[in-house]
Amino acid sequence: MAKKIEELVCELCAREVQYLTRHHLVPREEGGRYGATADLCQPCHSTIHLTFSNRELAAQYNTIPALQTAEPLQKYLKWVRNKRLNRISNKRSRRRR
Repeated sequence: MAKKIEELVCELCAREVQYLTRHHLVPREEGGRYGATADLCQPCHSTIHLTFSNRELAAQYNTIPALQTAEPLQKYLKWVRNKRLNRISNKRSRRRR
């Protein structure tokens, strides 16, 4: 009998993925080192940190429901929910104008 592979589900986009990363809901730099965490796929984790500053994450978007309803993430969440993507390549810093 074949061993069943554990199903991993991203808490933000609800996709089944192969790998999850740990996201501190309040960033460590803002005092969340030992606080609550969420298991996110890499594309969601990277997108969150590209979209919001650590201060914004700590003050406004420190829960999964807050992130799921955040206006700046709506287009991304709608797009990613139907993708089979495990990894995206993007830079961790915002582009300067």
